[in-house]
Amino acid sequence: METPSDENNKIREPFLSSSPSKGGFRTLPFILATEAFERVATIGLSPNMIVYLRREFGMETAKAANVIFFWSAATNFTPIIGAFIADSYMGKYRMIGFGSVLCFLGMILLWSTAIIPQARPYCDQFNTICEAPTTPQLLLLYCSLGLISIGAGGIRSSCMAFGADQLDKRNNPENTKTLQSFFGWYYATITFSALIAVTLIVYAQDNLGWGMGFGIPVMLMFGSAVSFFLASSFYIKLKAKTSLLTGLAQVIVASFRNRHIELPSHATTEVYHIRKGSMLQVPSEKLRFLNKACVIKDPQEDLTSNGDASNPWSLCTVDHVEDLKALMRVMPLCSAGIMMSVNVYQGSFMVIQAGTMDRHVTPNFEIPAGSFSMFMMISIVVWIPFYDRIALPLASKIKGKPVRLGLKQRMGIGLLFSGASMVASAIIEYTRRKIAIEEGLSDEPAAVVHMSALWILPFYILGGLAEAFNGIGQIEFCYSELPKTMSTIAANIYGFGTFISNLVASFITSTVDNVTKRGGESWISSNMNKGHYDYYYCLLAGLSMLNFIYFLACCKAYGPCHGDNKNQAEKSKKGDYESIDDS
Repeated sequence: METPSDENNKIREPFLSSSPSKGGFRTLPFILATEAFERVATIGLSPNMIVYLRREFGMETAKAANVIFFWSAATNFTPIIGAFIADSYMGKYRMIGFGSVLCFLGMILLWSTAIIPQARPYCDQFNTICEAPTTPQLLLLYCSLGLISIGAGGIRSSCMAFGADQLDKRNNPENTKTLQSFFGWYYATITFSALIAVTLIVYAQDNLGWGMGFGIPVMLMFGSAVSFFLASSFYIKLKAKTSLLTGLAQVIVASFRNRHIELPSHATTEVYHIRKGSMLQVPSEKLRFLNKACVIKDPQEDLTSNGDASNPWSLCTVDHVEDLKALMRVMPLCSAGIMMSVNVYQGSFMVIQAGTMDRHVTPNFEIPAGSFSMFMMISIVVWIPFYDRIALPLASKIKGKPVRLGLKQRMGIGLLFSGASMVASAIIEYTRRKIAIEEGLSDEPAAVVHMSALWILPFYILGGLAEAFNGIGQIEFCYSELPKTMSTIAANIYGFGTFISNLVASFITSTVDNVTKRGGESWISSNMNKGHYDYYYCLLAGLSMLNFIYFLACCKAYGPCHGDNKNQAEKSKKGDYESIDDS
């Protein structure tokens, strides 16, 4: 790989000029286009995937939902693995290129299941009779989804950081402002890509068929790979270095290896291994058993001539020990967000539900069932500026003092919105099912009832507000509570929680299906008119309330947030300050 020989290479230059210098704003369109095309392609496949698996592969609803849960879990977990491999071995450039190729190949395989009749089981014209998929057919399907997940992980793990590498010029006084502008454009691009995916791509699948609906993502993914490699000679390609995750793993191993040693009663700088230039001289007393990882037993054997650990898997620095402690402290609070994501991922069932309702907005236009998730994105996009620019200033004006919501309070409000979305879904499904039975449609699961699909909007709007409060609050919480050296990990904690939530959602779905079908029809039957999805949503609402109680217990155990205290201290210098205490 190529390493920049001079930081001055990172300057603004004309678009694709012949200058030999690297990086700059000219590279950003290619990097942003890479992830934008990937997001449109992969997100565009998700909403209607449960419909595709039921109609073309003859899967039961519960099984199809589990396939999607595991696929989504893999897609959310692979960026964490990708970040580790990119930081430690491959570098960001190679990781993005590798991911682009794999994702493209995965989409070609998935496309082939739609255009090659032998690649999927036979289903009659009305999908009333479907053969069971053969092992090769399922293997092709699962391989395609797996390659897409691995490829997406390679791209998403490194694109944002790789773009920042092109602009990061530490001796530039405008460096922070430049990076903030890039991050803003990055998230704006991702959000816009998602909206395009759940509208245009889903519309193509509904109206032009699966061949075209899956073919467009293939072309977009091809464009993603081409756009990235087109500017290869202009990128700054930093060498891979040791990952922080490796350092955290070394603390766990070293503390276990040193579990039999006695910790000193009086901590001194001679006892612990301190990184050069570190402000931390001794470890904290919290989670004290981890302190054994940084105890110097024999300076002659444990340290090299330049003061480094001779075996970092037996002796770690105080900094690494404290980094792991900080991570362990935030995990319980962050784990409360898992249940919120479980509720959000019920959107696959909402697609089926919307398909049985009247989706017409005008006599000649109806919203595709898979496009209803755009209302969740719209609610997030609308709420964030409303909260920041209207709600808080208005509350401050009424109170006569600056007012804000604390980090933990925002996370808690998000959990309540998430539970409310399940309550609303249960009420709406109860009403929809009752109308279907009254209209004699119990044995016709594909029939449309006389009830507007717009009634399911509360699920998406409340779910969007839950994401806006808890999701964004959780990311900000991790950034403010973890050391600056752990910013990469802070950015991936939410993704890891989403990975866990998909596994939990799959477990809940499988358990409910297996238990309830013993007494007859499953709650989550393929025939929604005979099942009891309303009971299922009530169960999730109850679990959400239990999760909220768990969150309150974690809040009390954690104590005040550093980020909240810092903001309060800064604003108190300017005058009175009012905040709802969430400690």
